[in-house]
Amino acid sequence: MNIKTKEILNILQEECAEVIQAVSKCDRFGIDNFKPGKPKTNREHLADELGDLQAMINLCVKFNLVTNEQKVLPLIIKLPN
Repeated sequence: MNIKTKEILNILQEECAEVIQAVSKCDRFGIDNFKPGKPKTNREHLADELGDLQAMINLCVKFNLVTNEQKVLPLIIKLPN
């Protein structure tokens, strides 16, 4: 595995963990709750983390770790009609 691929996968993994943490905070404390000392609600924080994750997904496509078709097909299968 080349260095760029490894870096992308490492950051992708970190972003997935941050999304999981943000979802957990929404569930535990409420989606519109503010974390003490922070200017954003849990919803806003989740949106930020989802944006970071989407950026990493886009890099995975850009650097041919997955194709756009590989990324979209499971989405089509999983979404209800």
